[in-house]
Amino acid sequence: MAENTLTRPGKNHTGNSNVETTRNSTYFTPRVDIVETDTELLLYADMPGVRPDSIDLRYENGELILRGSVERPEVKRNLVFGEFEVGDFYRVFQVHETIDATKIDAEFKNGVLTVHLPKQEAVKPKQVAIRTQA
Repeated sequence: MAENTLTRPGKNHTGNSNVETTRNSTYFTPRVDIVETDTELLLYADMPGVRPDSIDLRYENGELILRGSVERPEVKRNLVFGEFEVGDFYRVFQVHETIDATKIDAEFKNGVLTVHLPKQEAVKPKQVAIRTQA
């Protein structure tokens, strides 16, 4: 997870100490891109080296919580230079009420987690027909 930032456990995005942690260590913050379309928000999280079964993605109380861990790949020879970050990762996103939380979906492919956050029907853009008079 190249150039990821580090955060201390026990602090959420607002600085409150109400996040449960499993151990007292530093978390990596995965880099993400968020793209908006007419029908949804797409969150792309860069997670090289992460196994899909080590990802915990959940929606709770208006927040999308992403956590898990990445382990150092097995190296058969002496490591000469290493920048591959290993350890726990953690990130929290506020989810606006215009997102339909019951339809949040995710997929993991080639080291990228893609989370689909569909918009509620009421907030999707609608084409308005224009009448003409002759």
